[in-house]
Amino acid sequence: MPQILHIDSSLFSGEGVSSTLAARLIARWRAEQPGLQVTHRDLGREPIPHLDAARLTAIQTPAEQRTPEQQAIAEAADTLIRELQAADCLVLGVPMYNFGIPSPLKAWFDHVARAGVTFRYTEQGPQGLLTGKRAVILASRGGQHRGQPTDTQSGYLRTMLGFLGITDIEFVYAEALNLGQEPRRASLAAAEADLERLSLAGGGVS
Repeated sequence: MPQILHIDSSLFSGEGVSSTLAARLIARWRAEQPGLQVTHRDLGREPIPHLDAARLTAIQTPAEQRTPEQQAIAEAADTLIRELQAADCLVLGVPMYNFGIPSPLKAWFDHVARAGVTFRYTEQGPQGLLTGKRAVILASRGGQHRGQPTDTQSGYLRTMLGFLGITDIEFVYAEALNLGQEPRRASLAAAEADLERLSLAGGGVS
Protein backbone atom coordinates (compact mmCIF):
# COMPACT_ATOMS: atom_id res chain seq x y z
CA MET A 1 0.00 0.00 0.00
CA PRO A 2 1.56 3.32 -1.05
CA GLN A 3 2.35 5.82 1.70
CA ILE A 4 1.49 9.46 0.93
CA LEU A 5 2.94 12.50 2.67
CA HIS A 6 0.57 15.41 1.97
CA ILE A 7 1.83 18.88 2.88
CA ASP A 8 -0.21 22.07 2.44
CA SER A 9 1.58 25.40 2.74
CA SER A 10 -1.10 28.00 2.02
CA LEU A 11 -1.52 30.76 4.61
CA PHE A 12 -5.25 30.13 4.18
CA SER A 13 -4.87 26.50 5.22
CA GLY A 14 -7.47 24.26 3.57
CA GLU A 15 -9.20 27.23 1.93
CA GLY A 16 -6.27 27.98 -0.39
CA VAL A 17 -6.44 27.00 -4.06
CA SER A 18 -3.34 24.81 -3.86
CA SER A 19 -4.73 23.09 -0.75
CA THR A 20 -8.10 22.53 -2.44
CA LEU A 21 -6.45 20.94 -5.46
CA ALA A 22 -4.27 18.75 -3.27
CA ALA A 23 -7.29 17.63 -1.24
CA ARG A 24 -9.17 16.69 -4.41
CA LEU A 25 -6.25 14.64 -5.65
CA ILE A 26 -5.93 12.81 -2.33
CA ALA A 27 -9.69 12.20 -2.22
CA ARG A 28 -9.65 10.68 -5.70
CA TRP A 29 -6.70 8.45 -4.87
CA ARG A 30 -8.44 7.33 -1.66
CA ALA A 31 -11.48 6.40 -3.73
CA GLU A 32 -9.28 4.42 -6.10
CA GLN A 33 -7.51 2.64 -3.28
CA PRO A 34 -9.44 2.49 0.02
CA GLY A 35 -7.10 2.22 2.97
CA LEU A 36 -4.50 4.48 1.36
CA GLN A 37 -2.11 5.67 4.08
CA VAL A 38 -1.86 9.48 4.15
CA THR A 39 0.09 11.65 6.58
CA HIS A 40 -1.12 15.26 6.34
CA ARG A 41 0.66 18.39 7.52
CA ASP A 42 -1.05 21.78 7.22
CA LEU A 43 1.73 24.34 7.56
CA GLY A 44 -0.77 27.21 7.46
CA ARG A 45 -2.50 25.89 10.57
CA GLU A 46 0.59 24.47 12.28
CA PRO A 47 3.69 26.17 10.84
CA ILE A 48 7.12 24.68 11.42
CA PRO A 49 9.43 27.10 13.25
CA HIS A 50 12.08 28.68 11.08
CA LEU A 51 15.58 27.35 11.51
CA ASP A 52 17.67 29.51 13.83
CA ALA A 53 20.94 29.10 15.68
CA ALA A 54 19.32 27.43 18.68
CA ARG A 55 17.42 24.89 16.58
CA LEU A 56 20.43 24.10 14.38
CA THR A 57 22.64 23.67 17.44
CA ALA A 58 20.10 21.32 19.02
CA ILE A 59 19.92 19.14 15.91
CA GLN A 60 23.70 18.98 15.53
CA THR A 61 24.42 18.25 19.21
CA PRO A 62 24.98 14.52 19.95
CA ALA A 63 21.88 12.99 21.53
CA GLU A 64 23.60 12.15 24.80
CA GLN A 65 24.73 15.76 25.22
CA ARG A 66 21.42 17.50 24.51
CA THR A 67 19.46 19.42 27.10
CA PRO A 68 15.77 18.44 27.46
CA GLU A 69 14.84 21.49 25.35
CA GLN A 70 17.34 20.52 22.65
CA GLN A 71 16.07 16.95 22.67
CA ALA A 72 12.50 18.15 22.03
CA ILE A 73 13.68 20.30 19.12
CA ALA A 74 15.71 17.45 17.61
CA GLU A 75 12.87 14.96 18.01
CA ALA A 76 10.47 17.30 16.19
CA ALA A 77 12.93 17.56 13.28
CA ASP A 78 13.51 13.79 13.33
CA THR A 79 9.74 13.24 13.07
CA LEU A 80 9.59 15.33 9.89
CA ILE A 81 12.41 13.27 8.40
CA ARG A 82 10.80 9.95 9.35
CA GLU A 83 7.55 11.02 7.68
CA LEU A 84 9.42 11.83 4.48
CA GLN A 85 11.51 8.65 4.58
CA ALA A 86 8.37 6.53 4.99
CA ALA A 87 6.51 8.15 2.08
CA ASP A 88 6.35 6.68 -1.41
CA CYS A 89 4.80 9.88 -2.77
CA LEU A 90 4.98 13.49 -1.62
CA VAL A 91 1.98 15.71 -2.45
CA LEU A 92 2.72 19.42 -1.99
CA GLY A 93 0.17 22.22 -2.13
CA VAL A 94 2.29 25.31 -2.90
CA PRO A 95 1.01 28.84 -3.52
CA MET A 96 3.40 31.47 -4.85
CA TYR A 97 4.13 34.35 -2.50
CA ASN A 98 6.37 37.13 -3.84
CA PHE A 99 7.82 34.79 -6.50
CA GLY A 100 8.81 32.12 -3.98
CA ILE A 101 7.47 29.30 -1.84
CA PRO A 102 5.76 30.02 1.50
CA SER A 103 8.29 30.46 4.29
CA PRO A 104 6.87 27.59 6.43
CA LEU A 105 7.56 25.23 3.52
CA LYS A 106 11.10 26.58 3.30
CA ALA A 107 11.38 25.85 7.04
CA TRP A 108 10.21 22.28 6.38
CA PHE A 109 12.93 21.80 3.76
CA ASP A 110 15.50 23.29 6.17
CA HIS A 111 14.54 20.69 8.78
CA VAL A 112 14.47 17.62 6.51
CA ALA A 113 17.67 18.36 4.57
CA ARG A 114 20.24 16.74 6.87
CA ALA A 115 23.70 15.59 5.84
CA GLY A 116 24.22 11.88 6.36
CA VAL A 117 20.47 11.26 6.69
CA THR A 118 18.59 12.60 3.64
CA PHE A 119 21.67 13.45 1.56
CA ARG A 120 25.41 12.91 1.77
CA TYR A 121 28.54 14.49 0.40
CA THR A 122 30.70 12.41 -1.93
CA GLU A 123 33.78 13.03 -4.04
CA GLN A 124 31.39 13.51 -6.97
CA GLY A 125 29.29 16.04 -5.05
CA PRO A 126 26.09 15.85 -2.97
CA GLN A 127 24.00 12.68 -3.32
CA GLY A 128 20.33 12.47 -2.33
CA LEU A 129 19.39 9.49 -0.18
CA LEU A 130 15.61 9.58 -0.72
CA THR A 131 15.57 7.90 -4.12
CA GLY A 132 12.65 5.93 -5.51
CA LYS A 133 10.05 8.48 -4.39
CA ARG A 134 7.62 10.58 -6.38
CA ALA A 135 6.50 14.17 -5.83
CA VAL A 136 3.32 15.84 -7.10
CA ILE A 137 3.18 19.62 -6.72
CA LEU A 138 -0.06 21.59 -6.91
CA ALA A 139 1.16 25.13 -7.63
CA SER A 140 -1.17 28.13 -7.48
CA ARG A 141 -0.27 31.65 -8.62
CA GLY A 142 -2.11 34.95 -8.90
CA GLY A 143 -0.28 35.86 -12.10
CA GLN A 144 1.05 34.02 -15.15
CA HIS A 145 4.56 32.78 -14.35
CA ARG A 146 5.09 29.33 -15.83
CA GLY A 147 8.08 29.43 -18.19
CA GLN A 148 8.87 33.03 -17.23
CA PRO A 149 11.87 34.43 -15.30
CA THR A 150 9.48 35.23 -12.44
CA ASP A 151 8.89 31.51 -11.82
CA THR A 152 11.72 30.99 -9.37
CA GLN A 153 9.45 28.59 -7.48
CA SER A 154 9.41 25.61 -9.87
CA GLY A 155 13.18 25.57 -10.28
CA TYR A 156 13.75 25.79 -6.53
CA LEU A 157 11.39 22.88 -5.84
CA ARG A 158 13.00 20.71 -8.53
CA THR A 159 16.46 21.56 -7.20
CA MET A 160 15.61 21.00 -3.55
CA LEU A 161 13.74 17.74 -4.10
CA GLY A 162 16.45 16.54 -6.47
CA PHE A 163 19.07 17.37 -3.85
CA LEU A 164 17.27 14.93 -1.55
CA GLY A 165 17.13 12.29 -4.29
CA ILE A 166 13.53 12.86 -5.49
CA THR A 167 13.61 13.36 -9.25
CA ASP A 168 10.21 11.93 -10.31
CA ILE A 169 8.35 15.25 -10.06
CA GLU A 170 5.03 16.31 -11.59
CA PHE A 171 3.51 19.80 -11.50
CA VAL A 172 -0.12 20.87 -11.78
CA TYR A 173 -0.37 24.64 -12.23
CA ALA A 174 -3.31 26.92 -11.45
CA GLU A 175 -2.22 30.37 -12.64
CA ALA A 176 -3.72 33.76 -13.52
CA LEU A 177 -6.01 33.44 -10.50
CA ASN A 178 -6.00 37.20 -9.88
CA LEU A 179 -6.26 38.32 -13.52
CA GLY A 180 -10.04 38.24 -13.83
CA GLN A 181 -12.91 35.77 -13.65
CA GLU A 182 -12.42 34.19 -17.07
CA PRO A 183 -8.66 33.57 -16.80
CA ARG A 184 -9.24 32.18 -13.31
CA ARG A 185 -12.05 29.88 -14.47
CA ALA A 186 -10.03 28.61 -17.44
CA SER A 187 -6.92 27.99 -15.33
CA LEU A 188 -8.82 26.10 -12.62
CA ALA A 189 -10.55 23.99 -15.29
CA ALA A 190 -7.17 23.13 -16.83
CA ALA A 191 -5.76 22.25 -13.41
CA GLU A 192 -8.74 20.00 -12.69
CA ALA A 193 -8.19 18.23 -16.03
CA ASP A 194 -4.53 17.71 -15.14
CA LEU A 195 -5.56 16.23 -11.80
CA GLU A 196 -7.71 13.67 -13.56
CA ARG A 197 -4.69 12.49 -15.54
CA LEU A 198 -2.60 11.88 -12.41
CA SER A 199 -2.77 8.25 -11.45
CA LEU A 200 -1.74 6.85 -8.10
CA ALA A 201 0.61 4.49 -9.93
CA GLY A 202 2.48 7.44 -11.44
CA GLY A 203 2.55 9.46 -14.63
CA GLY A 204 0.19 12.01 -16.09
CA VAL A 205 1.53 15.56 -16.35
CA SER A 206 4.89 17.29 -16.21
